[in-house]
Amino acid sequence: MFWKFDLHTSSHLDTLLEREDLSLPELLDEEDVLQECKVVNRKLLDFLLQPPHLQAMVAWVTQEPPASGEERLRYKYPSVACEILTSDVPQINDALGADESLLNRLYGFLQSSGSLNPLLASFFSKVMGILINRKTDQLVSFLRKKDDFVDLLLQHIGTSAIMDLLLRLLTCVERPQLRQEVVTWLNEEKIVQRLIEQIHPSKDDNQHSNASQSLCDIIRLSREQMIQVQDSPEPDQLLATLEKQETIEQLLSNMLEGEQSQSVIVSGIQVLLTLLEPRRPRSESVTVNNFFSSVDGQLELLAQVTLDSSVSSVGTLHALRPRLSCFHQLLLEPPELEPLRTTWGSLAPPLGNMRLHVVKLLASALSANDAALTQELLALDVPNTMLDLFFHYVFNNFLHAQVEVCVSAMLSSRPPSDSSPETPASNPVVKHLLQQCRLVERILTSWEENERVQSGGGPRKGYMGHLTRVANALVQNVEKGPNAEQLGQLLKELPGEQQEQWEAFVSGPLAETNKKNMVDLVNTHHLHSSSDDEDDRLKEFNFPEEAVLQQAFMDFQMQRMTSAFIDHFGFNDEEFGEQEESVNAPFDKTANITFSLNADDENPNANLLEICYKDRIQQFDDDEEEEDEEEGQGSGDSDGEDGAWQGSQLTRGSRLGQSPGVRSQDPAPPSAPQEATVGGKVAEPSAPCQALVSVGDLQTTLRGTCSTPSSLDSATRDPATSVPAPGAHQTTEGKKSPEPSGLPRNQR
Repeated sequence: MFWKFDLHTSSHLDTLLEREDLSLPELLDEEDVLQECKVVNRKLLDFLLQPPHLQAMVAWVTQEPPASGEERLRYKYPSVACEILTSDVPQINDALGADESLLNRLYGFLQSSGSLNPLLASFFSKVMGILINRKTDQLVSFLRKKDDFVDLLLQHIGTSAIMDLLLRLLTCVERPQLRQEVVTWLNEEKIVQRLIEQIHPSKDDNQHSNASQSLCDIIRLSREQMIQVQDSPEPDQLLATLEKQETIEQLLSNMLEGEQSQSVIVSGIQVLLTLLEPRRPRSESVTVNNFFSSVDGQLELLAQVTLDSSVSSVGTLHALRPRLSCFHQLLLEPPELEPLRTTWGSLAPPLGNMRLHVVKLLASALSANDAALTQELLALDVPNTMLDLFFHYVFNNFLHAQVEVCVSAMLSSRPPSDSSPETPASNPVVKHLLQQCRLVERILTSWEENERVQSGGGPRKGYMGHLTRVANALVQNVEKGPNAEQLGQLLKELPGEQQEQWEAFVSGPLAETNKKNMVDLVNTHHLHSSSDDEDDRLKEFNFPEEAVLQQAFMDFQMQRMTSAFIDHFGFNDEEFGEQEESVNAPFDKTANITFSLNADDENPNANLLEICYKDRIQQFDDDEEEEDEEEGQGSGDSDGEDGAWQGSQLTRGSRLGQSPGVRSQDPAPPSAPQEATVGGKVAEPSAPCQALVSVGDLQTTLRGTCSTPSSLDSATRDPATSVPAPGAHQTTEGKKSPEPSGLPRNQR
């Protein structure tokens, strides 16, 4: 921001602050008061730090404005006052942290009876947050003296801003020792148990949700802190309290005993899922660098040494085991919900958010690889119930994803730990899937039904993508997996007809579907480009070689010519000097063009030009030329035409480096037109030369090009391209020169 660099100019506030009768509302009405505060305007800070003004700003962010008051009193002044108090100006922070009367005014906001104003609660939480961050010692010491602080927090936990204030106490305290003191203080206040009490049917939904979110954040923050500070002498007390069995039992009692509330069940399951996160094996997690994706789709940091999956959630698993039947019953007998009409039909009853969370919890429990817990789940036939819901709710992909992850984890689960590698015991989970749940039969039946519906013009089943992945997981675990031998034996025990159907399905529809789903991002040889067709058509045409050479000659003449050359051709140096002072001056200054001429034989354009001249210009024979000259002298040409021809030869000779008055008897070599056209002088063949071309030289060069025989006699002169024109050759005097008789008539 600009105020960090102190680049401000004198403000209208400086004049305003000179007034002795200036009021705080009048000052807050100024637009640049916040900017001036952030750039530490000394006069402004002296005014704002006066005790009456500080107390007024604190009152604006903590006291409910009158409902009939002006809009400025209700919204503008509290908002601007909050921004000033949280502008992170050291003088303001010191004044707030050192004045206990101001802190008591702030704390009084929590002591308000009834529900809090959400807008004022956000202002209050923001001011307390900056004090926790900048004046940690003073504020923590102040809050610890208040016996009712935790009670007031929990009383207003339904307001999101108050929940944020609780989390600021855990995240904004930077010093490890002070943070440990805060954690110990909150644990002594039984913050965890009292948050769980908020997840109760007697509380409202906002309290359920915010209390659950607070507990989940405490779990994640505590685990991250344990990872970062591995040498900490003491474990995180809040996390240890949360993972105790009696704590989880209290939560489960609130969820399942007495009057059941869907909001309580969903909020409690979110806490249980967060506690079970490190228990998930890596096999069902997608590892990305140092992270793995949990069943909930969240990225969790891999714990190196601190999070032991065999110890961290034992209390949760032990408390959850006797309650599994209650959760399973919720899947079988859900609470009554009104039918839900969708674009493809009516759901009666719909799955509901509560049953979806129950499926998540049971899938997470099956993935924990706890023998006692897994045995209880199999005895209740939980996997079969989950598969029933999978195929019944055709278009609920949230449900399909959870069931797919659960089935894949069961297929790849390790055999019991008491079995030996030589004689591995059968895995009850795999046996239950293939025998009790009839997984193969369900896959074949559902696939056939989907094809029948699609062949009749119906929609594709919404679970087909997840069903494909379940079938692939079964095939892969049969080929190579911890239960490959047992799975192969169970497939052989299927009825003969079903075995044949499964083998045909794996080699047929499943293989074709996998092939369609494979996207080849590297090999594109099978792709056909429309440009290939154009290339093939162009190959049928053979472009004449002379046309290519002619284009090369034109490109050679056009090199180093700017697009605005003709437009500015007549400008002189003085005009360009005046033009430079103009804002709209052209970028191309073509009056003075500095360029180099390469007369090196290795120049490809020069070679192409030489080929062009050799191919198009016939060499004159000396005897024929002398005969033609004698005939011309005896033919009685007029003196004017003869003088024009001599003048042309004189001009041409002077351009070619011959002395004036000496008539050239031999035609110019092929390279002469190149030298004359480009520079107007004969270039040294040894090295490139620098030439400053003036307007007169360029005009002479252009006229000289016209008098030189060229292969482009059929082209029309273009003044922009300097291409020679056909027909009569104009001399420097503008008269028509006689046609050389040595040329054939078709090339004159």
